[in-house]
Amino acid sequence: MQLNLKKVFIIFFTLLFSTGAISEEIFLSLKKSKVNVRYGPGFDSPIKFVYKKINLPIKQIDKKENWRRIIDLKNNSGWIHWSQLKLINSIIPLENKILFKKASIFSQPLAKIKKGRVLIIQKCDIDWCKIKTGKFKGWIKNDNIWGSIN
Repeated sequence: MQLNLKKVFIIFFTLLFSTGAISEEIFLSLKKSKVNVRYGPGFDSPIKFVYKKINLPIKQIDKKENWRRIIDLKNNSGWIHWSQLKLINSIIPLENKILFKKASIFSQPLAKIKKGRVLIIQKCDIDWCKIKTGKFKGWIKNDNIWGSIN
């Protein structure tokens, strides 16, 4: 009886943790400037809408084989083939930000970054991210953002 109970616990924890890994929420970015979002996980599923913004950060909320169910900043959701996605390299500020020359509020301000703009991450530390956007490069505080800095 003792051995069977151990087997049940092992099977239970294996199923519990393997299921959690499948539905892990992670941030990704769009690899292309035109990405179809579908109603379901398959090329035969109708197109729901099309993203036209390369590097747009999105959150993966589920996966099925080579398909990822995603949600964006505006709560739009659907399925995207994994070939159209890459590891996160961008963020979107949820409020207006100041771009600084160095990682300090006492540094020279370079530009005002409007909320909702896609910013490409070059590197991050605890409180600051070095980003580029258009012709600007600099540092922003990494609070109030959509996306992951890891």
